Amino acid sequence: MKRDRIAECFARCRNEGRSALVGYLTAGDPDVATSEKLLLTLASRVDILEIGMPFSDPMADGPVIQAASERALEAGASIRDVFALAAKVNNAYPDTSIVLMGYANVPYSVGFEDFSKQAADAGVDGVLIVDIPPEEGAVCDRALKKNGLHRILLLSPTSSDERIKLASDAANGFIYYVSLTGTTGAEMGETAAVKQQVEKIRAFSSLPICVGFGVKTAEQAAKVAAFSDGVVVGSHFVTQIPQHSSDRNAMVAALKKAASAMRNAMKKESV
Repeated sequence: MKRDRIAECFARCRNEGRSALVGYLTAGDPDVATSEKLLLTLASRVDILEIGMPFSDPMADGPVIQAASERALEAGASIRDVFALAAKVNNAYPDTSIVLMGYANVPYSVGFEDFSKQAADAGVDGVLIVDIPPEEGAVCDRALKKNGLHRILLLSPTSSDERIKLASDAANGFIYYVSLTGTTGAEMGETAAVKQQVEKIRAFSSLPICVGFGVKTAEQAAKVAAFSDGVVVGSHFVTQIPQHSSDRNAMVAALKKAASAMRNAMKKESV
């Protein structure tokens, strides 16, 4: 029987009295070989690794992650590379959960059955498809479930009680709460308002709740970690890539430093 590493992750974090660190990078950015080094570096410092599937029109993402998809696609990255990179992370860090994140066009082009099987074979634990809402889950839910993959769903500050209940009933693994109404990389809203919404969602769901979009500093991560089950950091990590584009070693070192700072800030004594 397949391990439920997402459940194990949150149980481990609860036992340690801390929130999980969820880190995102786009597969194949800035090229497949360097992406492997970056993903392995991040996987060693997070509890859940979100691997972005490059896509030409990532409408929910801001300029930083849009540019990451563009770099990956220009370098020739494909869904085959996504699976291969996930498998390498899985082999190197068997206790780190892996979630694929992206848009429906990618798995649809492969076919949800084949996509789900290849993802599971690569060691993926869950999938977050941004543009398939709970109402449309029939197109993918059966294939994901058949292959033991969690379907992660999004909620936002504008989600009604009805939508929160719908998503809570359909989701598994964890719920990803988007802390703002804009795209990734925008400024996070007031922490008190984010906390209030997280508490509201808890009235509908017993699933862990991870908060993302707009978490850019270690201080923000520590504040969010105080009331959430997980903190998602994406654009801040992706930014290290263009900032060190001329030196791959410096790029890896910068990501290592950024991830370590976030993790240290989220330790129990820091929050």
